Amino acid sequence: MSAGTAGHVARSTVRPNSETIRRTPLRTFLHTDDGVTIDSVYEPGAAVYDASRSPSGDPVFVVAHGFTGDVDKPHVRRVAEAFAQYGAVVTFSFRGHGASGGRSTVGDREVLDLAAAVAWAREQGHARVVTVGFSMGGSVVLRHAALYGSRAHADGRRREGRTEAHTDAVVSVSAPARWYYRGTAPMRKLHWLVTRPEGRLVGRYGLNTRIERRGWDPVPVSPVEAVPRIAPTPLLIVHGDRDGYFPVDHPRMLAEAAADHAELWLEPGMGHAEHAAADDLLARIGRWGSSQDS
Repeated sequence: MSAGTAGHVARSTVRPNSETIRRTPLRTFLHTDDGVTIDSVYEPGAAVYDASRSPSGDPVFVVAHGFTGDVDKPHVRRVAEAFAQYGAVVTFSFRGHGASGGRSTVGDREVLDLAAAVAWAREQGHARVVTVGFSMGGSVVLRHAALYGSRAHADGRRREGRTEAHTDAVVSVSAPARWYYRGTAPMRKLHWLVTRPEGRLVGRYGLNTRIERRGWDPVPVSPVEAVPRIAPTPLLIVHGDRDGYFPVDHPRMLAEAAADHAELWLEPGMGHAEHAAADDLLARIGRWGSSQDS
């Protein structure tokens, strides 16, 4: 499906196991808990076009793009096409990106955007949701899994968050481990883009990304602080050993924080995020996600 040709419609009212479960692509605006409209696309995937069977047994991959990406960008569409071989796919534009409303908070309130997309994915009839995030999106899927998990802690307590917004497996690609990192030239440029008025103008008019001018208050839980809260949800951390934004100490910090719970794939020769993710890597991620039990 070409996401650019689909029309926008009102939010779907389809519910799992309904006789009216949608078996065709759909584009809509979702509404987050804080009232932001999120441009979103559902594609049933190669495995679920047979309308005679329920999609409940097929996973749905919810893709969280990197900073300055959006649902129509070619690199996001390429990721969606790769995962469509292993299940259904939901892509969306984070707040402040593309046709979505609001302004980007660069990884903070974007958790609400992902929660809305995950809940909508479940409305399409899928019992298993795999969240896959790249760069900024990689930090968002980690924090989302920690905040919206529906599985019990070891002491029996339930985590916070709407149960329909929980994920069943998490893949974080090229994510930072900690906030305010400025150790590489690309990250120093990004901080200029986010913190300076002239940088935000470049973001708005050059990159189609509207950035919130106010800083974080309070500072959100960092990815490395969120990771220990994800277990027992399956977690895969993917990072390139030639990442120009975040060196390999970031994925190693995340894996260490997860103890024995996470898998770590350090990819030889890989750079940063979606642009650097080779087709074979996306296929391996698709196979990993589709093999995880709910």
